[in-house]
Amino acid sequence: MNGRLPAWLTKRVSSPATVAEVERMVRSAQLHTVCESARCPNLGECWSRRTATFMILGDICTRNCGFCAIKVGKPNPPDLNEPERVAQTARSMGLRHVVVTSVTRDDLPDKGAGHFAATIRYLHQLMPSAGVEVLTPDFAGRADLIDIVVQEKPDIFNHNIETVDRLTLTVRPQGRYQRSLDVLRTVRQLNPDLVTKSGLMVGLGEERAEVIQTLEDLRAAQVEIVTIGQYLRPTMRHLPVVEYIHPDRFEEYAEAARSIGFRHVSSSPFTRSSYHAEQFSPRVRPALASRSD
Repeated sequence: MNGRLPAWLTKRVSSPATVAEVERMVRSAQLHTVCESARCPNLGECWSRRTATFMILGDICTRNCGFCAIKVGKPNPPDLNEPERVAQTARSMGLRHVVVTSVTRDDLPDKGAGHFAATIRYLHQLMPSAGVEVLTPDFAGRADLIDIVVQEKPDIFNHNIETVDRLTLTVRPQGRYQRSLDVLRTVRQLNPDLVTKSGLMVGLGEERAEVIQTLEDLRAAQVEIVTIGQYLRPTMRHLPVVEYIHPDRFEEYAEAARSIGFRHVSSSPFTRSSYHAEQFSPRVRPALASRSD
């Protein structure tokens, strides 16, 4: 799809000075964020609010997904001091809810699960009152590796389904639709009290009925939080946008998700996995609710 973006897909940076401050803190700690690496359109807005999504295990991925701007190649060995630096930086930023994601590390024996676990431990130690959310790769579907992360008790365990079943091999050729559902289902089997979350992009050529089916599949896997956002092509090398979805349809999807039984739903053109993630946090949400009363 060519031409200008529709009017509902425009963003303004509200506080350039705060954005620069967050950038300085991330740089000084030698950390990566998915905000930058994935070219998220919400970077200016989120960093203006002093929030960022940390990306651990480097900035080079072992998978080549058609939608993702993160670099692909041979990653460096994990930085063993990175988990502590993430926690220190999150504390310095005053975050109430910390979101940690990663590149996919199929090259590592544990696929990076141990690094996630170490990061969660440091966050719990340095920020005991903060919520912790992890957005993980699929760990090759291995329950033993998923359990390494689950044992550290993050507040939210997120793994994205990304797209509908029919488009999965095109959108993420090294991923598998059923494997992602199994990851989410396994998390709940390992710890029924842990909140699970997933998300998908639209505008890649999916049909409405396929989106509803994906939502039903996620709910059947006991996922409680779902995010739905517009796919935006990061570069000309990536998959083209087939359709810019109107905000009214995002609301239709939100209503459908709520009717299916999701506890929390975010569905809008700019919704991303960690966009306003604190609103879904089991620790932060009660404070937000009481403040609005």
